[in-house]
Amino acid sequence: MINPLSAKYSETDNRQLVQQALEGNRSALDQLIHLHQPFIYNVAWKMCHNPHDAMDLTQETLLKVITKLSQFKFKSSFRTWLYRIIVNEFLLSKRRETELQFSSFEAYGNQLDAIPNPELTQDERIELRELSREMQIRCLSGMLMCLTREQRLIYILGDTFGVDHSLGAEIFNTSKQNFRVKLHRARKELYNYMNNKCGLVNKANPCRCPKKTKALKAMGVLNEKEMQFNLAYKNKIADFVETAHEEVKAVIDKKYTALYRDHPVKNDFDKKTLIDQALQDDELMQYLK
Repeated sequence: MINPLSAKYSETDNRQLVQQALEGNRSALDQLIHLHQPFIYNVAWKMCHNPHDAMDLTQETLLKVITKLSQFKFKSSFRTWLYRIIVNEFLLSKRRETELQFSSFEAYGNQLDAIPNPELTQDERIELRELSREMQIRCLSGMLMCLTREQRLIYILGDTFGVDHSLGAEIFNTSKQNFRVKLHRARKELYNYMNNKCGLVNKANPCRCPKKTKALKAMGVLNEKEMQFNLAYKNKIADFVETAHEEVKAVIDKKYTALYRDHPVKNDFDKKTLIDQALQDDELMQYLK
């Protein structure tokens, strides 16, 4: 996967692709879109808690980028311009069903508490290992959904994907200090909940992913044939993060950040998508002129 947050990211190459696209070069537009699509999708996936909703949001966002590309005046970096559009689209898009399922940390905690904690044999632990991983990722993703949209997006970009405060401030069109304050608040809410509920962060907590997995499988809620998160992707979010922020190092217990960075990312977009169709649409391409 191409990492747009990498030090290897070339603003010059991106601006050249934009210029060529505005001159009618569809191959350049295709390169530009597919350069940024994986990162946009994986942020959307963390935002939506559902891979299908994430694909819809990604396509809607990229269509918005295509139709607004002629408004890029080369006065700022293309990446900043692009991700401001993405942030606005993510924050203002229609609320999806998955968002309505997570009203608060308290309500989510009550749902988890209602799931039994049956004991497991060693054989059951081995048998349920992959499904337990699915349960863990789903649960952590659900915790993110309890944050407000802005908190969720700031946390996903700032802590999970390692966006530095300078770029984060540019993307959210705010000061570095304000970005740090908002990130701190989101981090604090998430950590406080996990420290009080999650056995992965605080071993004194009774909640254990394998036990919940056994109960949910017996209830028909989880099964190996319908996993949405624990898929055979080779890359992880941590692959995006090149350096650790001093602020992350200073967190009393940073294990919870590592839990999120260990989640898989999707980089296989072989199937034709709405964006591929849009790039071949003469009428839509008129918006670039």
